[in-house]
Amino acid sequence: MPRRPSTPCKQNGCPNIVTYGNKYCNDHKTNHMFDAKSTKAKGYNAWWNKARLRYLKLNPLCVYCQRKGKLTKATVVDHITPHRGDQELFWNQSNWQSLCKSCHDRKTKTTDRYVEYSYRF
Repeated sequence: MPRRPSTPCKQNGCPNIVTYGNKYCNDHKTNHMFDAKSTKAKGYNAWWNKARLRYLKLNPLCVYCQRKGKLTKATVVDHITPHRGDQELFWNQSNWQSLCKSCHDRKTKTTDRYVEYSYRF
């Protein structure tokens, strides 16, 4: 069976060719080590999609809009406290809330954007 063709390195101006499935050549791989993970790598898979749809059926209105006295259809299940890879927090339904897309985007850009650090003495 023939192999898939190699592809060019995604780094701007790099002439190197990489095997199919890789994005960067060995010279540039370390530059992109901390790039954002895909949604699938973060745990948003088919199981999440089923749980999300079930939750939205039970909670069809945006929580933030309801506080303002508006009734808006929720399309996103948001984690109140960002899970940051913690699977227990990810699947904890008491940490979920229904939001419309605009409220979710606003919350993500403001509240969830920065990692909170705590120091123990």
